[in-house]
Amino acid sequence: MSVRGYARAHPRRVTAVVSVVGYALVLGTFAGLVPIFPEIGRSTVLLLSDAIAVINTCALAALVAGYYFVRTGRIRAHRAAMLTAFALIMAFLVVYLWKVGGGFEKRLVIEQGQFLWRYAGIVHPVYLAMLAVHVLLSVVSVPVVLHAVVLGLTRDVSELPDTAHPTVGRVAVAAWTLSLALGVLTYWLLNHVYSWTPMVR
Repeated sequence: MSVRGYARAHPRRVTAVVSVVGYALVLGTFAGLVPIFPEIGRSTVLLLSDAIAVINTCALAALVAGYYFVRTGRIRAHRAAMLTAFALIMAFLVVYLWKVGGGFEKRLVIEQGQFLWRYAGIVHPVYLAMLAVHVLLSVVSVPVVLHAVVLGLTRDVSELPDTAHPTVGRVAVAAWTLSLALGVLTYWLLNHVYSWTPMVR
C-alpha cells in the first residue's frame, strides 16, 4: 500500500502520528534535548524573528484567501491557497525552532516614554494574554490542521463534502487565523513598539 493509500485509509492515525512527532520536536527543542540547531548570535535571532513575522503574515493572507475561495466555490484556488498556508507554516516551524534551539526567546520590557508606558501594569498582562492565546491555539490547532490537510490530499474534491473535511477545515481556519493574527500583533509589540530582553532558559 502506498503512503497516500495508507493515509486515505487511516487519516486519523496518520494525523495522530505526525502531530506527536511535531510536538516531540518542539518540546525537545525547548528542553534542549534536540541539539541539531547550530548556535546563532543576536543579529541572526533578530533576522529570524523578522523572517517569522513575514512568513506568518503571508500564511495569514493565504488562509484568508483560501477561505474566500471556498466560500465562492473556487475549489482549486482554495486548495492552492491552503496548501500554500500549510507550506508556510512548515517553513515557520523550521525557522522558529532554529531561532529557539540555536538562539534565545525574548521577554517584553516597557520603558518610560514608550506607548502607554504609564499603563504598563495593564499593557503587560494584556500582551501576555494575547501571547498565551496565540501559543495555545498554535498547539491545539496542529492535529486539526493536519487532519484537514490529510483528508484534502487523499481524496478527490467530489468526495470531500462527505468527509469531516468541511467541519474540521472551518475549525482549523478559525483557530489558525486567530493564532497567526495574534502572533503578528505580539511580534510588533515586542519588536517595534516596546523593548525586550533575552529570556534565560
